[in-house]
Amino acid sequence: MGKKAENENTPVVRLNRELRYQGTILKIYQDTVLANGHEAHWDFIHHDGAAAVLPVTSEGKILMVRQYRNALDRFTLEIPAGKLDEPDEPKIECAYRELEEETGFRTENMEYLISVNTTVAFCDEAIDIFVARNLIPSHQHLDEDEVIDVEAWDLKDLEDMIYAGKISDGKTIAAIMAYARKYRSVDKKDELA
Repeated sequence: MGKKAENENTPVVRLNRELRYQGTILKIYQDTVLANGHEAHWDFIHHDGAAAVLPVTSEGKILMVRQYRNALDRFTLEIPAGKLDEPDEPKIECAYRELEEETGFRTENMEYLISVNTTVAFCDEAIDIFVARNLIPSHQHLDEDEVIDVEAWDLKDLEDMIYAGKISDGKTIAAIMAYARKYRSVDKKDELA
């Protein structure tokens, strides 16, 4: 067990939280805190949460979505994902919806993989990531301002793209690496049996 941080037992007390901006998916606050005996102002962004899906075809390929991301001013290659429609919506229901909306496939077989907090320094966004198999062709249900291309990729190629810096989306990296670790172990056990 590692050594505790020197200030780990020193409390941080939030004195105030003031809403500064409310957008369509974010609420931005300024928190006033007492930390190490000093008053400080910290930014805090609230996000209701999201779900993401790593869809696996019967051939073992992973369906990825290529879409424009305004914050980066470029197209990115990601796993399908989206925000909850309501703060209390079960994340697995969101995952089923986003899979069909973004890829044009649905499934009746969704399996939990991992949960990630995307930016712990200033945002509470939490994403549950699921694996979808036994994909059933349907059709995309894109928003009027969405342009999404669906691409099928081999797992190894996606891993290579992560290490080459060509995939930088955190949820996508976490999902691909967790899936590779989990299912390669399962596949190796099956080969030895």
